[in-house]
Parts: sequence; C-alpha cells; structure tokens
Amino acid sequence: QVQLVESGGGLVQPGGSLRLSCAVSGRTFSSYAMGWFRQAPGKEREFVAAISRVGATRSFADSVKGRFTISRDNANNTVYLQMNSLKPEDTAVYHCAADGGANLWATRVLPHEYDYWGQGTQVTVSS
Repeated sequence: QVQLVESGGGLVQPGGSLRLSCAVSGRTFSSYAMGWFRQAPGKEREFVAAISRVGATRSFADSVKGRFTISRDNANNTVYLQMNSLKPEDTAVYHCAADGGANLWATRVLPHEYDYWGQGTQVTVSS
C-alpha cells in the first residue's frame, strides 16, 4: 500500500505564492509518475500538473502554465508543486496522486489513471 500526505496549503493573497509538498511512503517512489489535481466546491476534480517517474517529463494544465512548476525528489520520496502568481480561481483542495501504470517517460492527466491519492490540502486565494 502507498500512503500520500500533502502539506503546505493555506490562505494567500492574489499574486502570492505557495509550495505544496506530498510525502509518499509504502512503495518505491520512483516506480510512480506523480500528479497534482484540484477540486473546487461544486466542480469536478481537474488535472493541474504531472511529472514522470524520473522527472524528465512534466505536464501542466493550460490554466497554470507559466505559473506553476512541479518537481520531485526521489531520494526523499517527495513531490512538490510550486505555485506562483496565484489567482482566486486557483482556490481548491489540492490532491497529489501516484500513477503506477505510466512508463518511465510518461505523464497522464486523467484521475482514473492514478492508483493512490492523498487526502488533500486546502489552498485559498483571497484578499
């Protein structure tokens, strides 16, 4: 079994920054591509960013390109989401997820392709 625990959420003003972390335990971290998704109240869960197993490939939703970056530290079993220039529409619960089916270079964007999920961390962007 794989456990994922997110941290780093909070309240931030528009234009501010946050860095989310997701600590992974239970299996070999480098066996998984990792993704971040978010869900706002009354909305579907949506893809935010993903990184391949060795970090060579990164994918982003159009809504966050140029503002968010994703990285991973395979030595410390952690994936990060750096969020800059935050907007009120970024307000959501952010979840990290592990994808055990992706090949070494792939990232995937559909929630059902991910095997394990964290509980999420709330990000609120408001003045």
